[in-house]
Amino acid sequence: MFTLRMMMMFSSSSSFFLCLFLFFSVTHVLGDKFFTGTYGVNYGRIADNLPSPHSVVTLLKAAKIRNIRIYDVNQEVLTAFKGSGIQISVCLPNELLKEMSVAEDRAMTWIKENVQPYIPGTKIRGIAIGNEILGSGDVELWEALLPAAKNIYSALNRLGLAHEIQVTSPHSEAVFANSYPPSACTFRDDILPYMKPLLEFFSQNGTPFFINAYPFLAYKNDPQHIDINYALFKKNHGIYDAKTKLHYDNMFDAQVDAAYAALEKVGYDKMEVIVSETGWASHGDDNEAGATVKNAKTYNKNLRKKLLKRKGTPYRPKKVVKAYIFALFNENLKPGPTSERNFGLFKPDGSIAYDIGFTGLVDSSATSSLLNFKGIGSSYMVVFTSCVTLLVLATL
Repeated sequence: MFTLRMMMMFSSSSSFFLCLFLFFSVTHVLGDKFFTGTYGVNYGRIADNLPSPHSVVTLLKAAKIRNIRIYDVNQEVLTAFKGSGIQISVCLPNELLKEMSVAEDRAMTWIKENVQPYIPGTKIRGIAIGNEILGSGDVELWEALLPAAKNIYSALNRLGLAHEIQVTSPHSEAVFANSYPPSACTFRDDILPYMKPLLEFFSQNGTPFFINAYPFLAYKNDPQHIDINYALFKKNHGIYDAKTKLHYDNMFDAQVDAAYAALEKVGYDKMEVIVSETGWASHGDDNEAGATVKNAKTYNKNLRKKLLKRKGTPYRPKKVVKAYIFALFNENLKPGPTSERNFGLFKPDGSIAYDIGFTGLVDSSATSSLLNFKGIGSSYMVVFTSCVTLLVLATL
């Protein structure tokens, strides 16, 4: 009798701890409600030759990409993503900031027309207020940024959506006065009067700091002094930050930690940094150093490996790095230098631009991958449900 009781206790205890392990494992896999895992992609659409949004959903599922950002609130895209489970961040375009900054009722109307009709079926998890506003040439937009963000947030709050949809604003490296070495990074003096109140607002709401970090642009602008291997995550001597006594073997980490250092200097050392854009052009003009297919493949493949390891940076080792890659497709109508039209991981027909481990938009592969993905999700749900039941019984 004693032996049987001990065996039952051991079995119950084992099941209990197994379920605890699986519970936290599933929680870790799913991530937080605003960003699943560590890897996302920017879905730009300044092109006339892209697949339909429904095909894009198939492509993303096959590639198991769970987070995307778009630069507007396109109805066809938001409708296509309904029921996909993919988390999407939309954008209030720069040209609407001044209008949204005037009064909350305008923000309320915009949300009711462009966001609310698609939820909860479409997992809209963020609204970016403009893109790279601070540091741009239009100071009137700088002034409109915070009021627009507050009005959008207030409208979401009144609709009961503020806990489901995060209000953000991505910045370019132009907001920094300097970023080398990382510990020396500071915000520009002319931007601080606008940045500090914005950071305070985001801090109150638990919003991360979003930065567009491009080692490609840094290398392109100064190829004589930057080791391309340092920019591409390849073997190199790296740099040493004497103040923090930290060594950096890649520029991506250095750029993220530079943002942390700048935030720390203005009192926001607890704020998380998320990379809203990063990538490498596969083709460029003659004066665009490093813009080759080989380099684009190397950067994006190594970055993907890094993100999948779910680790932090030298300065913030416990803060898992999250990033959105720019971009899903080459965009043939984008203005500017040739590189601007050649950041895509995929070609317009949905095939891969170069191999970094993704499956292209091929019916057989996509269907197979999608079925496998759904199967994994179903298995987790069965195990999770069983474990919750056992945990409840164990406490009775």
